[in-house]
Amino acid sequence: QVQLVESGGGLVQAGGSLRLSCAASGRSLSSYGMSWFRQVPGKEREFVAALTWSEGSPSYADFVKGRFTMWRDNVKNAVYLQMYSLKADDTAVYYCAARNGLLVPLPSAYDYCGQGTQVTVSS
Repeated sequence: QVQLVESGGGLVQAGGSLRLSCAASGRSLSSYGMSWFRQVPGKEREFVAALTWSEGSPSYADFVKGRFTMWRDNVKNAVYLQMYSLKADDTAVYYCAARNGLLVPLPSAYDYCGQGTQVTVSS
């Protein structure tokens, strides 16, 4: 069993930055692919970024390319999402998720998911 806890969300002005963290406990994340998703009320949870267990190169949704950076620290058993140039449209609850298998942009395919952290960008 893996427990994921996101942190780092908050209120920021448009153009600002935030760093989200996702800390895992219960089991090492080193064999899991990790993704970030986000969701706003009334909308589907959407894919933001993903990184395989072997670290490789992250994959990003088009709307965050060039603004967000994802990386993982297998020693600390955590993943991170650095967000720059934030826009009002980035306002959402951000979730990290772990999957033992190929990474897919489908939240329901993941084995574990955290409770989320709220990011609010004021315009």
